Formats: sequence, C-alpha cells, structure tokens
Amino acid sequence: MLNIRISGFADEISPDLDKQIAVLNALDIRYMELRSVDKINVSDFTPEFAKKVKAKLDANGISVSAIGSPIGKIKLSEDFDAHFEKFKHVVELAKLFGTRYIRIFSFYMEEGDDVDSRFDEVVSKLGKLIAYAKEQDVVLLHENEKKIFGDTPERCARLFDSLYCESFKCTFDPANFVQCGADTLKAYGLLEKYLHYMHIKDARYSDSIVVPPGTGDGNVKAILERLSAKGYSGFLSLEPHLKVFEGLAALENGKNESVNENSTFDGPSAYKHAFESLVKILPIS
Repeated sequence: MLNIRISGFADEISPDLDKQIAVLNALDIRYMELRSVDKINVSDFTPEFAKKVKAKLDANGISVSAIGSPIGKIKLSEDFDAHFEKFKHVVELAKLFGTRYIRIFSFYMEEGDDVDSRFDEVVSKLGKLIAYAKEQDVVLLHENEKKIFGDTPERCARLFDSLYCESFKCTFDPANFVQCGADTLKAYGLLEKYLHYMHIKDARYSDSIVVPPGTGDGNVKAILERLSAKGYSGFLSLEPHLKVFEGLAALENGKNESVNENSTFDGPSAYKHAFESLVKILPIS
C-alpha cells in the first residue's frame, strides 16, 4: 500500500481559511498545498498576513505540504527580473510555512510559437530559479500545465533530462496531460524517475472537463498502483476542480476551461467527494 500523505488545494473549499480548516479537520487531512487565502494569492502574502495564516494552521494541526505558487506562469516576453523578485519572496514564505516544496511552471508560450524552439530560453530562466533554490535549500516542483512549455510528456522529459536535480523535480498532474491530449500512462513512464509529488486530478478527453479521481481518462488508479509498486512515499495533493471556485479564471489563464459550471457541488462537498473518490482507488496491498 502507498505510504503517503494526503494534501490538497484547500482554497477550492472556500476563500475563508476557517472554512478550509473546518473541512480538512472533518476529513482528518493534516496538510494543505497553500495557494490562496481570503482571495489573496500566496505569492502576494505579506509577512504579517503569512504569520497569521501560519499561526491558525499550527493551532489546528495542519501543515503546508507545498507552496502552490504561480512562479513560471508568465510569458517569456514578460519582465523576468520582476518575476524573480516575486520568486524570492515565495522562497521566504516557504521557509516561514515550514516546507521545502514550491510548485512552479515553465512559462506560457505565445500564440503561434514554435514551442520547441523556445527550449533554450526556458532552460536559461528555469536555471536561474533552480540556482537560487539550491542556495536557499528549497525544491522546485515543476507541474505540467496547459499552454506552457512543459505541457506534453515529451517536453517535460526534455526539461528534466537537462535540469533534474535535488532542487528541481516533477509534480505529475494527470488531468492536465489529458487536457493536452496525452496518454497519461506513457507520460508516467517517461517521468517516473523524476516524479516527486502527485496531484490528484482527473479529466475526460471528450470535453476536457475535470471529473472525480478515477472516473476520467487520466488512469489515476493505475498510476497510483504503479507508485505503490515502486514504494512512493510522497504527497497526494487533491485538486478537485469539481466546482467553479474563486480564482479559477486566473489559474486557467483568464477563463474557465475545465470545470463544469453546472455542478451541483459547493466547495466543501466538492472537496469531500474528491477525497472519498481518491480513497476508493488507493491501492490496499
């Protein structure tokens, strides 16, 4: 059986931290992947606000598994120096929240780009982030995401072949690969040796809509079985996306492209259903 810890994006429950904590406590989930509180993205937390959030989490026995940052979610043409300053702030927040893990991305591509031709520039900018991460003893976890350089399994593998190290590893998101038309089992085969953190999100090829874990085309159950067989002992981080939530449009590059707006769920029930769906497909031996 997987020796894992379950975490998740609790801001999908509610923008309100007390409501997030109440649901996590009810489900006996002791971790969250911190992305936003009170409609404030984690990268915009002031030190004072961050300390208040940390104190409330500590009082409720909840730890931060990773900072769900937006670092790398800019175009290559945008101001990288300003983005790097934001990244340094995120690193300090990771230390404050007691985690070494920071989720990052590999830059949005421009419409009409020859994506593969941007590899050297992407590697150069990621390399600067990684160098600083090494200095600060944090780990950057690259998530495959739609419309960035590392959206396909092959391009993710190309990045890791060049940059993988103790400070740069893989967060694997099955739904995002489905939404890019990729075979998630092939993706897993390519990225298994780099995989260090797992997002639990599933989706359908037919319409790209996110569905409960194990009910879509992401082969989530089979991937969990493979992780179990290799002795994976990391985080499984719930990202339900079963209900439109505050901040979704910003995550989807300006518009909702993956969540069923007619869902009958509210935030707490969506999170609970995603958790229960995950528990049903966890390997038991």
